[in-house]
Amino acid sequence: MSSAVNALKARIREEVWSALDANRVASPRPSKGRIPTFAGARTAALKLVRKDLFREAEVVFSSPDLSLQPIREEVLKTGKTLVMVSPGFSGFVIVNGAEIPGHRAAVAATPRGALTFGRRVKVPEDIEVDLILAGSVAVDRRGGRLGRGDGQQDMEYAILRELKLVDEQTPVITTVHDLQVVSEVPMLYHDLPVDYITTPTAFLKVSSGYKKPAGIIWDIVSMETVEKLPLLKILYGSV
Repeated sequence: MSSAVNALKARIREEVWSALDANRVASPRPSKGRIPTFAGARTAALKLVRKDLFREAEVVFSSPDLSLQPIREEVLKTGKTLVMVSPGFSGFVIVNGAEIPGHRAAVAATPRGALTFGRRVKVPEDIEVDLILAGSVAVDRRGGRLGRGDGQQDMEYAILRELKLVDEQTPVITTVHDLQVVSEVPMLYHDLPVDYITTPTAFLKVSSGYKKPAGIIWDIVSMETVEKLPLLKILYGSV
């Protein structure tokens, strides 16, 4: 069953990447293998920024994808706290927007800039994440979400759950081009769905009924992966 689902996921990715490139809305091109950034990403970001959902948030977690850069900038410009996983899952980086001059927010919101302007910690303490920003290759209107196939964002979310930084109710938001909204994304039990989708033309709240993974599913994580990723090693030691 999972092999058939994975084959379908691979086909959807290829179709979306091809559509983005054919319509010349992805940058850079070719978009294959990427969480694509796209024409209108800032417009899509502003649709979220104007919502109370965003305005009332104090701490925002983001994956490092370029498509989410405009939202990360707004997180810092509005004095919120940005949280990201450090490269190689070595820990976290926390950037306090209240400490970042407005003209430096664009730099501080990049993965490299966050390491310069933020503070690195192994495990965040006394932090509760209010919003999660996840990059996507494709989504559907029920909240099904498809990444680039490496499982990174599913793992990021699972780690957040293990550390009790988020729970089932913490909203997960993605920003995509309208061409990335497909009829259906097949979902497996370890896949992360989304609650909101923002595009250059729409802001969608979904009600899928998909249950988010409650944490790391150790049965599908190899010891090689545990040894390779420091955060997993820490968490595995507490199991």
